[in-house]
Amino acid sequence: MLQRILAICIKEFIQLRRDRRTLAMVVVIPLIQLILFGYALSSDIKNISLAVWDNSRSTESRELIQSFSNQDLFALKYYATSYQDIYNLMDASSISAALVIPADFATNLQAGKTAAVQFYIDGSESAKGTQALSNASLITQAKGVSLASQSRGKNGVYTPLTIQPQVLYNPDLKSSIFYLPGVVGVIVQFLIVMLTAFAIVRERETGTIEQLNVTPLSRGELIIAKIIPYIFVAYLQILLVIGGSMLIFGLTIKGSLLLLLALSFVFVLFSLGIGILISTVSRTQFQAMQLSVMVLLPNIMLSGFIFPIDSMPKVIQWVSAVLPLTYFLRILRGIVVKGVNMQFLWTDTGILAGLAVATLIFAASRLNKTTA
Repeated sequence: MLQRILAICIKEFIQLRRDRRTLAMVVVIPLIQLILFGYALSSDIKNISLAVWDNSRSTESRELIQSFSNQDLFALKYYATSYQDIYNLMDASSISAALVIPADFATNLQAGKTAAVQFYIDGSESAKGTQALSNASLITQAKGVSLASQSRGKNGVYTPLTIQPQVLYNPDLKSSIFYLPGVVGVIVQFLIVMLTAFAIVRERETGTIEQLNVTPLSRGELIIAKIIPYIFVAYLQILLVIGGSMLIFGLTIKGSLLLLLALSFVFVLFSLGIGILISTVSRTQFQAMQLSVMVLLPNIMLSGFIFPIDSMPKVIQWVSAVLPLTYFLRILRGIVVKGVNMQFLWTDTGILAGLAVATLIFAASRLNKTTA
């Protein structure tokens, strides 16, 4: 009995060694995921993108700005000149916080009065917004203590510096407002990539792909015929998730639902392209599943769905910049939470469209070779 069991075990190891694709998945995928997630997965939120509008333009205001930019807590990205600049930057997801220093800031400090600064927070990312407010409060408190110790005024307990926070889009900083729009992108990508990859591999395993090859269908017609049903499936999922979020969790879409559905088409095309591409390098449905997981996990972990991209190392941020889910999440949160229009979504939509077209073209060329 032991000899028979040993013989079968040896046969399985030999088959595994000969199956280069499966062997590569067993060895390479865990290492890649370990490196990516080991660097990216962190609950520490830092380098929060910040804009500053300095109306005082004084030595005191520059010292306060320096207190914000000298630490890893914030990354000073823009100098604003109006409230509209701040709103536009937040609508475009270019910043997550903004510091506004009034014109009488230095005058009040020099007169021994309390100087108040405004701090605007993008509440669409609840965890980052909460951390931004906490960081800003700590910095201003420390700066206030330093100024109070230097003051020789006769005001008794002197509070030289206060902060006035204002949370935009999500005043209560509810985490559900942040996660629910992203769930749409995650579910759509997961489902469409899996279904598309399995559908073509299944036909190759059963031998029906050869029957399709001898039909009058061109390669382009075959690809279009394959992806159209899954486009309908994707939109069904989008409507189900959005509708469920509205009915169960009370989610409100502040922007245009039609615009959201229109821009979702670009992301659906990319997901279809990835599914087709996976099917061209997979010989079995097991391989297709493994490759799908390898593609989907980084998208979920590194796209900003769970962890802020600003807090990741630069190398991981470069990886995030080529993940289409990164841009689709901005589109989703922009329309659903912020209510922005196309004016603030052109960049994300253009990058997403470019990635979708490139993926589809490459997948189609691979499909031609593997099914010929």
